[in-house]
Amino acid sequence: MQSDDSGHDFDADKLVLKLNVKLAADRKAVDHVVHAIMQVVRKMECAPETEDAVELALTEALANAIVHGAQSDPSKSIECDVACDQHGDLLIVVRDPGKGFDPSAIPSPVVGQNIYSDHGRGIFLINQLMDEVKFHKNGTEIRMIKRLKPDSK
Repeated sequence: MQSDDSGHDFDADKLVLKLNVKLAADRKAVDHVVHAIMQVVRKMECAPETEDAVELALTEALANAIVHGAQSDPSKSIECDVACDQHGDLLIVVRDPGKGFDPSAIPSPVVGQNIYSDHGRGIFLINQLMDEVKFHKNGTEIRMIKRLKPDSK
């Protein structure tokens, strides 16, 4: 049983979808992998009507894992787990082989000079798009949840 910190369980016996994808840490692989995952997510009706938000959050998480976690080294790999339960709630976990980071140390892209920066918006966007975002394993793992009903915890 996979439990998130809100008390909501993604019970392995009650999942309607469980994917595990490994990809080379190559930025060019992201679009293809995201497209393939989202095809399945849409077909299984996981987090319906929020697919665009999920797709953008997944793209940002994978890009961050490749660029920052694996230093864009295609000999390294990124792992992505996707699970959808019978309620339509969606859990996405992205893991990278990096040293990690402190998410609280990332400057907000919406204040001061950061507004003009051409990078640093990925985590901010993910937090805006998903209902729950948590970092584990020293920042090398991001767990994102999109709920069918955001207030159901």
